[in-house]
Amino acid sequence: MSRRIFPDFQLLQPQGAVSVSAGETLTLICSLTGLVPIGPVKWLKGSGSGRQLVYAQTGSFPRVTRAVPGSDTNFTIYINVTRPEDAGIYRCVKFRRGSGADEEFRSGAGTAVSVIASPSAPSVSGPPSRAEPGPPVNFTCTSGGFSPRDIAVTWFKNETRLPAPQPRVLPEHKSVSYSVSSTVGVSLTPGDARSQLTCQIQHSTLPAPLNATYNLRDALRVPPRLRVGTAPAVPVALNESVTFTCHAEGFYPKDASLAWLENGNETNLGKSSPPAENPDGTYTLQSSLEVKATEQRSQSVFTCRVVHDSQPPANVSETLRISRPPPEPGKDDTSPNEGKCAAEPSPALLGKARSVLLNPGAISAHIRQWSSSV
Repeated sequence: MSRRIFPDFQLLQPQGAVSVSAGETLTLICSLTGLVPIGPVKWLKGSGSGRQLVYAQTGSFPRVTRAVPGSDTNFTIYINVTRPEDAGIYRCVKFRRGSGADEEFRSGAGTAVSVIASPSAPSVSGPPSRAEPGPPVNFTCTSGGFSPRDIAVTWFKNETRLPAPQPRVLPEHKSVSYSVSSTVGVSLTPGDARSQLTCQIQHSTLPAPLNATYNLRDALRVPPRLRVGTAPAVPVALNESVTFTCHAEGFYPKDASLAWLENGNETNLGKSSPPAENPDGTYTLQSSLEVKATEQRSQSVFTCRVVHDSQPPANVSETLRISRPPPEPGKDDTSPNEGKCAAEPSPALLGKARSVLLNPGAISAHIRQWSSSV
């Protein structure tokens, strides 16, 4: 009915589809061929009950400006600093004033707006706590806010490309903006104290890939290798000084402490040197303990205890053994009666015993003589 009343009226919205980069200005064109019917012109986004008001001749719309302010026929608008959520279908709508609320009179065909957005700077997260060399440890790279959906993620350890599963892009359905997550498993080694992990993202909106790096030292724990030695080597002579030396080798991170125990009791006599860095980025720590090999300390157990990176202590022990000097020539090192039952018998006694053994009759005579004397 309205078309018959106003046959010369046209609402022109010529753009079928527009693509704009995030942050740039979006231009939406709309014009009228006449001034009647009387009523406002508005820009609406979406359709049905979910339509959103983008611009009206009255009200505040901070990011929207008119191309020709005050014009009654040119309703082209600019949307400044475009965001990914600005994507959608826009319609220029002419309303007619009535006795009550304004009535929709004519609507443009609609302009489909897509916003091209670059992914945000990627970030890499590692395990919640330090991990030791061995089984693979997961690292995750994330980025978001990009459109279109297609994106590529590549992982490198130092300069070597790592195999990784396909990244997960969300949401899985069509959207105005997407996010990506990629996880890779890495088996750590002691030398990774100097290694880097790199996540590289490529997207059609980027002139060059975006990179994020992760220092593997932040996720690495290498327990120390322990050994104890003595100088001079045990066993040592009585009352000689002997130095026990403890080596905690190849550990990471740097924080570690050494303590000495004698027969399970802690002693404060040890002397530790500052940690020394190894070529692979791990550390070595050394401590020494000097004691006197007294008789009371024979077979004492000296223990080096290492606490590294707030982990349970690790121990390594050495027993103090004292050597006995050889006996001097001509001297018997044993006690006077040791190994002797009685004095050696005289030759006369040996002869009498031999005669008794060779003459059985003599045995009986000796028995009778002994009985009569009793």
